[in-house]
Amino acid sequence: MREKMLNDELHLFRDMVRTFIKNEIVPNVEEWSKAGMVSRDIWRKAGENGLLGTDAPEEYGGAGIDDFRYNTIIIEEAWVAGIIIGFSISNDLVIPYLLRYANDEQKARWLPKLCSGEHISALAMTEPIAGSDLANTRTTAIRDGNHYVVNGSKTFITNGALADFAIVAVKTDPEAGAKGMSLMVIERGMDGFSHGNPFEKIGQKSMDTTELFFSNVRVPEENIL
Repeated sequence: MREKMLNDELHLFRDMVRTFIKNEIVPNVEEWSKAGMVSRDIWRKAGENGLLGTDAPEEYGGAGIDDFRYNTIIIEEAWVAGIIIGFSISNDLVIPYLLRYANDEQKARWLPKLCSGEHISALAMTEPIAGSDLANTRTTAIRDGNHYVVNGSKTFITNGALADFAIVAVKTDPEAGAKGMSLMVIERGMDGFSHGNPFEKIGQKSMDTTELFFSNVRVPEENIL
């Protein structure tokens, strides 16, 4: 990011991010690369240092700062250090989805633990056959009383192995094609929800990327966004 785009506060934030990466991330990269994923502890430390949920309202544990430059600094400094961690999945994808589409009860359930780093999230859209063509999504969620029964799979999902929950693109009305799409939160521990082993990749080895599997997973209707 160009220097003229940074004010004094952003310079201080960048210095803090650089120190955090140097002290907390760089010494562990080799170990994490061998494991195919980072430790959960680094997420909690990131939350403690204000690196997660900068744009989430303070009432949900965020910083309440609507400024893209903060997340950009985190991404840039990680790239400079040659390190990729899935913080941006939470900061730039999952949290914005929740801020835009979740109701107040859902925000109160999920945002605070994302901002603190206690929970890790994933965004699950890509599929083995459909790829990222969401109109051809094959994962279905069929209503059954006050639940949806989910069947299908996703692939190349960043944070898939570590995630406490994933926002999942599903077909709630398969006959309606693209207009039958919905987003729902599927949580770790729900019966029938599992993940594969992290893929062995050429690069970005410390950022876990996996398949997700859904076999008759019963998801309560209050998890629909």
